[in-house]
Amino acid sequence: MSIWWSLHLRREAASVPLARRLLMGTMETAGVDPDVSYDLSVALTEACANAVEHGGARDDAPASEAYRVTAYLDGDTCRIEVTDCGPGFPSHLGRREPVPVPAAVTSEHGRGLGLIEELADHVRFRNRPGRGAVVSFDKILKWREGALLPAS
Repeated sequence: MSIWWSLHLRREAASVPLARRLLMGTMETAGVDPDVSYDLSVALTEACANAVEHGGARDDAPASEAYRVTAYLDGDTCRIEVTDCGPGFPSHLGRREPVPVPAAVTSEHGRGLGLIEELADHVRFRNRPGRGAVVSFDKILKWREGALLPAS
């Protein structure tokens, strides 16, 4: 069995805990190990916070006040995608994919994308030309004893 859901959220700080609670509830109901659920919820929180803060800088985008979160639990993997309508990640010369620049050690902001990379098994940052950015990340799931949806 698999589960997927998608949310269309306003770019407001209050939307971040909503997405996190929905993910945590889904994981708990399915029987995902709490440590894995926590890692994914922190990564989702960081991706949503990034979309809220940076995801609507383009004045010409009518949907710039919203972002989308999609989660897929399929077999032993969870994939989460957060899509916004902002300017996207800065490109670096000679690279097709954007590479987020790490924050300075003393910086108060800018560590979220690096945290996502540490908490997930596979992370991809990409731009949708003229339409925003996508952060997607996967994590292999571990299951509690007697889980509802363990991988077969």
